[in-house]
Order: sequence, then C-alpha cells, then structure tokens
Amino acid sequence: MTFLASTAPLSMPLAEPSTAQLKRDLHRALLRKRVTALALIAPLAVFLLLTFVVPIAALLMRSVENPEVATTLPHTVAALSTWDRHGMPPDAAYAALAADLEAAHAANTGGALARRMNVDLPGARSVVLKTMRATPLVDDDGKPLSGSAIKPALIALDEQWGQPEFWQVIASNGARYSPYYLLASLDLKQDAFGHIYQADADQSVYIQIFGRTFWISLVVTACTLVIAYPLAYWLSTMPERRANLFMILVLIPFWTSVLVRIAAWIVLLQSEGLVNQALMSLGLTKAPLELLFNRVGVYVSMTHILLPFMILPLYSVMKSIPPTYVRAAVSLGSHPFAAFWRVYVPQTYPGIGAGALLVFILALGYYITPALLGGPNEQMVSYYVAYFTNVTINWGMACALGALLFGATLVLYSVYRRFAKLEISM
Repeated sequence: MTFLASTAPLSMPLAEPSTAQLKRDLHRALLRKRVTALALIAPLAVFLLLTFVVPIAALLMRSVENPEVATTLPHTVAALSTWDRHGMPPDAAYAALAADLEAAHAANTGGALARRMNVDLPGARSVVLKTMRATPLVDDDGKPLSGSAIKPALIALDEQWGQPEFWQVIASNGARYSPYYLLASLDLKQDAFGHIYQADADQSVYIQIFGRTFWISLVVTACTLVIAYPLAYWLSTMPERRANLFMILVLIPFWTSVLVRIAAWIVLLQSEGLVNQALMSLGLTKAPLELLFNRVGVYVSMTHILLPFMILPLYSVMKSIPPTYVRAAVSLGSHPFAAFWRVYVPQTYPGIGAGALLVFILALGYYITPALLGGPNEQMVSYYVAYFTNVTINWGMACALGALLFGATLVLYSVYRRFAKLEISM
C-alpha cells in the first residue's frame, strides 16, 4: 500500500513583530503608566498648587507692587514722564493732577494714595485729602479752571504744591512695580533719582529684627540638639517595645495645642510659679528670677515645643547604625569615647543636619511664643508681618518681610543640600 506524502504544511508559522512595532507597544505601555501616575498624584498636585504655590507667588508679587500712585494718578504720572525731576514740573502736570484728584474723590479712592504718599513725605496725607475735597477747582464766578490757571490755584490752596519734593514723590512712585518695600525691609531707601542709600539710624530697625530672629532660632536649634541627641541615643539603644513606649511620651506635645503649652509655661515660669519656688526652696536663689517676658522664657518654651522635631530625625538615623561598629573600634584598642566620637557621631550627621534644618526653619517663622512670653526686644519677623497685616493694613511691607524670610529659608535649604552632597561624596 502506497502512502502519498502531503506537501501542505501542518500549520502556518507566526510572523515575528517588527522592531518598530515593539517600540510603539513599549511607548504606549510607558505612556499608560505615566498617565496613571499623573492621575494618582493630580489631587495632591492641585492641592499644593492652590495652598502653597499660588499664595507664595501672590506674596512675592505683592512685595514689589506699588500701585497706589500709578492707579490713582495715571494722567499725572504720564505728564511727569518727561520731567527731569529738577525744579518745578510743567503746567500740564498741575492740570492732570487736578483731574486725577477729582476722579479719585468721585470714586472714593484717594485714601490709599494719601497714605502711600505720607510714607515717603510726612504730612502729605493732609495735603492730598484737602486738595481732593477742593476739586473741581473753580474761579470766583464758579467756572471750572483749566490750563495754566490751575497751577496758581493749587499753590494757593496749599503751598506744598509749589515744592518739588511733592512732585518727586509722585514721579518716583509712578510705576506699578518697584523695590520700595523690599528696600525698606532692609533699612534702605531710594531717592527721587533712583539712588539707594541707608536709612537714618532712628529708622533702621529691620536688619536688627532679622538678626534677632536668626539668633533666637540658632540658639533654640542648639538647645534642642543638646537635649535631643543623648535622648535619641538612649531611645535607640532600648528594646523596640520600650522605645515605642518612650517615643509616645516624646510625641505627646504634638497632641497638645501650642497655646495650652505656652499657658503652662506662663504658670511655671512666673514669679510665684513652680520653677521659682523650687529654686528658692533649694536655696539656689533668694528672690524670684525674671523668667517671663524676656529672652529666657522664649528660649525655654520654643525649645520644649520644637524638641520632637529634632528627636525624630536623630532617632531614625541612630536606629539604623549597627552597634557593632563602636564595639569593633573598642576591641581594636580605641578608647570608648574616642570610638563613639570618631565612629558613631559621623554616622549621625544626616540626622543632625535634617533635625537642625527643620527646627531652625520652624523657629524662623514663630509668632505666638515670642508674642506671649517675650518682651518688646524678643519679637521676631513674624510679629511684624502680623502687625503690618492686621494693624496698619500695609500689605506691601508685610509681604516684603515675608518674602525676605522665605528667601532666607531657601538659601538655608540650598546650603544644607550642598553640604549633604559633600558628605555623601566623601
């Protein structure tokens, strides 16, 4: 019997995908992963944008805005654009000023202009408001004045309009954006010709305030480090169950209001408080010490409040350091203290840096503690930010102080990042 071999293949071989098709599939897969990741972080990104990025951008913009003169006296600023700021301005500037003040009086927007000019030129507020109430200017027959007749009428209304200083203030503040508030926050001023100079000694206070803020923050950071380092080391050597129990005690301040803790320190540090009674009962002092409304109370309270922020980074780093390193150094003949200082401490530098940076930045922005426990010489920058915001309603000055504090924070963070990279490379 003869069997005929079939020439047809049993199955067709599958075509291999091309390299281009593989690249397209890989690209689509990666794109799907990126879209999924973006969708997951989109709510957080929107939240940070609305609550962090937008307010900071508004703060930075408001610190350089100077809109009062430019928006209230637009025609006057345009008339002064060709003035060399020497001598008296042209007659057209007087006519434009009268028209702008008349419009501001009708729109009830002259108050901000008067306050802004009074900052540069004391007494200008009353002059501007009086002139505004007198507009429109009319002659004896009750007809509106125009042209060159407006200049003598304004000077007759108030002789200050015949002084170039008034017009220089208007001309120098004609732009909507200027470094005026930032310069004032650094105790600097700018004259009518754009020259920057140091403010008078009796008006130079902000550099001292910034120095005080940085000094208090530095002392508080050092105090928290001195207290937190041995405590974190002690916790890192404990068994995990006991360490967790003591860590709860460390975290208790997080569950208590800041105002409650400050009130507790007021009770403890007052003249008849527990601290003074304990010192006198031990014979260490004969009279109560002044521990409130001075720098001591501020240091004590801020150190207590910010102590957990130093302990937690130190503890997390110390917990990851094997204890065998120090024992190995001792077994090789090193003194225990030398082994601890040369082997153990360098490995805790990341925790020291992170804790110090965190505490220092938090201390820079403290407001409630110095305001309640400190005196006039203990108030920090944040106190004056609140003062300009709530009392004098000077948003430009408040935003300028906040912008400088924000800039200092960024500089400190960049310095920390640079040193951290150096430590990693070493």
